[in-house]
Amino acid sequence: MSTKANAIDETGGRGSLLGEAMVHLVLVLATAAALYPVLWVCSLAFSSSQVPTARVLPLPEAPSLAQFRDVLGTHDAAGRWLFGRQLFNSLFVSILTAVASVGIATPAAYALARFRFLGKERGVWLLMATQMFPGVATLVPLYLILQGLHLLDSRAGLVLVYATTSVPFCVMQLRSSFESIPVDLEEAAMVDGASRFQAFRMVALPAARPAIAVTALFAFMGAWNEFILAATLLSRAESFTLPVALQRYVGEHGAAWGHFAAGALVVSIPVMAIFYLAQRHIVSGLTSGGVKG
Repeated sequence: MSTKANAIDETGGRGSLLGEAMVHLVLVLATAAALYPVLWVCSLAFSSSQVPTARVLPLPEAPSLAQFRDVLGTHDAAGRWLFGRQLFNSLFVSILTAVASVGIATPAAYALARFRFLGKERGVWLLMATQMFPGVATLVPLYLILQGLHLLDSRAGLVLVYATTSVPFCVMQLRSSFESIPVDLEEAAMVDGASRFQAFRMVALPAARPAIAVTALFAFMGAWNEFILAATLLSRAESFTLPVALQRYVGEHGAAWGHFAAGALVVSIPVMAIFYLAQRHIVSGLTSGGVKG
């Protein structure tokens, strides 16, 4: 019996090792497939040539930082630092979009999660319905509205547009998070003398902090990466956000792929830094609404 048990253990051990090896092999191949385009971007950004050449291993040809110097050192006709202005535009618009979206969505999501009122279910369905249409579908009315408000070609107009399109998503994301927080915690606080607002501020908000952080991050990324609305609503180079500025390197008759790749890496740095700093909150925030307490 012991001999048979040992044989079974050895066979099972080999099977489990083989299974783990196959899983790791699949993960390595998937990671390589995902990183291969990124390696091409890095190769183009650090190469002195603007024209990519066909090769299996994307290593930089004649490594140089000239592409980054050209992109970061862009100036306008008046000699002002154009790239710095465009970077400020992107940061300003993205941060204000995240703050405005979360600031509006948080009390709305809490009300949908805790209160009963006339039209609640229809309101939720309407919010969900707005997510079915791409932002470009509302481009013409948004353009006309901003034109009437004299907010075309301005950061304030872009923040207004981005926040408008981001609020429904933020409300739905935060609603599920508030629903996962036990109502008993707030009721206990109100029994001890807290008002509804105090229970919301001192109990619900701290418990939903990871979800709020993740929602703000998504709103920030949506505004940071958006191109179509910005390219339509902005016309002056000093008003451009970074995605619109990068598009100028790809023209109808040619493309400066090296400059485009260098700019793409620079644009990616803030988002990667935020993900690195907030990775623990991201995991807990994404799963906070998965189980109701």
